[in-house]
This record gives sequence, structure tokens and C-alpha cells, in this order.
Amino acid sequence: MSGQSPKKIALVTGANRGMGRDIARQLAEKGVHVLLSGRDGAAVAGAAAELRATGLDVEPLVLDITRTDGIAAAAARIEAEHGRLDILVNNAGIRIEEYGRQPSQQPMGQWRETFDTNLFGVVETTVALLPLLRKSPAGRIVNVSSLLGSLATHSDPESYAYSPMFKSLPAYSASKSALNSWTVHLAYELRETPIKVNAVHPGYTKTDMNEGAGDLEIPEGASTAVTMALLDDDGPTGGYVHRGDLVPW
Repeated sequence: MSGQSPKKIALVTGANRGMGRDIARQLAEKGVHVLLSGRDGAAVAGAAAELRATGLDVEPLVLDITRTDGIAAAAARIEAEHGRLDILVNNAGIRIEEYGRQPSQQPMGQWRETFDTNLFGVVETTVALLPLLRKSPAGRIVNVSSLLGSLATHSDPESYAYSPMFKSLPAYSASKSALNSWTVHLAYELRETPIKVNAVHPGYTKTDMNEGAGDLEIPEGASTAVTMALLDDDGPTGGYVHRGDLVPW
């Protein structure tokens, strides 16, 4: 194992584009050594090179969170090269359902594919990296959720989620609700350790996932995850937050 860096070491999944890339950028601008990961090796290398060209400390890492062998290889590489992990931002996620269908009309294959990435991949990646996070003096786990994971919001007729458009995304919404539940469970397990675990709602952000629709630009959407990744020792754990405000479960 090489000598440990005095810098914080962060891994951001799904970071070769969009909000994940900007989370990586903002963390690097705060002096963090960022492992920028994604499943497309060329895209990951290109994104990392672009950020490095601006003077940022970013390292590419190929990681498909739906592949057990790839997760194990990434964990082994991080341990060999860095010896620990201080920050894990579980940003990788998919939305593959089609707008305009009723909830019961979405194919089961899309349900399974959605949960494989948005929940099972996050859980498996986190569990594999937890030994490295335990080696950090102040580990941080940030799960990028969505307001669509909020059952309270989905049940509120005054909410934008209470509409045919967003009710046509039942698998995506349910996967984020399940991710919130995982956040609470893991935070409980780690409650007597220095590791803090939180879910974040970025805001309705203009990304490829929603075809560029949204109210926030990508840097604004990335900001909540960055804030929670850099929490002080007295920061919260087990929360579901957006820009400092609690989101209803």
C-alpha cells in the first residue's frame, strides 16, 4: 500500500457526466482527491482528464455498480492505492421508465433494472467500501435520492409529484424511497462511529435523466451532496435533506 494522502479521498459514482461530474468538480475544488467513476471507461477517462486540465486532483476509476466483480476490483484498488476512503457519494442512478404510462403499465423488466442500479448496486457498493470508510477519521456517505422518493410528497395534492407525469415513474420513485430506508438503517448501524450517512434531494435539476427539464442548473443541484460530503463532526446523520432543509419522508 502506498503512503496515505493527507487529503480527503472521495469516490463519486456515476460521475463522468451531469450532476455526478459536478459533484466531483466541486469536491476537488475544496481540496479533495476525487475518484471519478462510471462504467464507461472512455467517458470516465475523458471527464477526469478535462477536470485535471483545470488543475483539479481527479483520478478516473471504472466502476459499474451492478457488477459484483467490478465493485470488488474497485475496492481492492482503493485499498492498495489509498488505504482508506473518506467520502462515498452514491450518485449513480437510472430513470428508464416512459412518461405517460400508468403506474401499473410499466414493464417488470424496467422495475428490476431500476432497482438493480438505484438500490441493490448502491447497497453492494457501500457494503464493499465500508471497511475503507471505517479507516477514515470521519467517513461520510451521501446517497443521492430524489424528492420522488418522498411518500409524503407523492401523497400531497399540492406537490408537483402529485401529477400524471411523475406518477408514471413508479419504479424510479420506489427505488429512491427504498434508498432512503437504506440510509436510515445504515445510519443506525453506524450511529456510534464517526461515519455519517445521509440522503439528499438535489432539486429538480436540468440533466440528461429528465431530458434537460428542471428548475436548477447542474452546479446548484450538486451543491447539497457536496455540503453533506463535507459535514463537520457535529453534522447530522440519518437525514433526508435539500439545501439544509429536511425533506419529508
